[in-house]
Amino acid sequence: MRKLIKLTEKYKQQLGEMIDEWKADQELNQTNHSPWAIFKNDYHDFDYYLNHLEHKEEKDGRVPDSVFFLLDDETDRLLGAVNIRHYLNEELLREGGHIGDGIRPSERRKGYGTEIIRLALIECKKLGVDKVLITCDKDNIGSAKAIMKNGGVLENEFVNSDGEIEQRYWILI
Repeated sequence: MRKLIKLTEKYKQQLGEMIDEWKADQELNQTNHSPWAIFKNDYHDFDYYLNHLEHKEEKDGRVPDSVFFLLDDETDRLLGAVNIRHYLNEELLREGGHIGDGIRPSERRKGYGTEIIRLALIECKKLGVDKVLITCDKDNIGSAKAIMKNGGVLENEFVNSDGEIEQRYWILI
C-alpha cells in the first residue's frame, strides 16, 4: 500500500538517497527535477530543509503549498514527491498548475505516477480545490498518461518559459 506522508526525521537518509538518485539521473539523461520544491534547498542541512520545504503564505510570487512524499508502506521506501499549490496565481495558471509531482528514477514505469496524482487530488479536495490544473512537457508521455488516467482533459498546449511545449490538463474532482 502506498500513501502520502509529510517528511520527518525518520526519512532523512532516504530523502538524501532519493535526491541523489534523481540528480544523477538528471545529469545522465537530462531529465527534469520535478517537483521543484524538493530540490530548492540543500537536504544536508535537514532542519533548514524541512523548515523551508513549504510556503505558508504568499510571498514573492509563490503561493502557499504543501509537499508530500509517496511512501510504500510494505518496503518503507520513498517513491516520489508531490507539491500541491493551494490556489493559482497568474503565473501558475499560465504555467505550473496546482500539482507538481515526480517519481524517483528507479521506480518509474510502475504506475506510481498515476497513484501519486490520485492521492494528490484527495489532498486538493481537502483544500477546497475542485478544478485542478496539471501541466507536463509534451514529450513526457508517462506524465500525460498518469494525468489522463486520473480524469485529466487536455485544454491546450503552449511554449513555456524554457522554450518547451507544455500541455495543460484540467481535472474536475
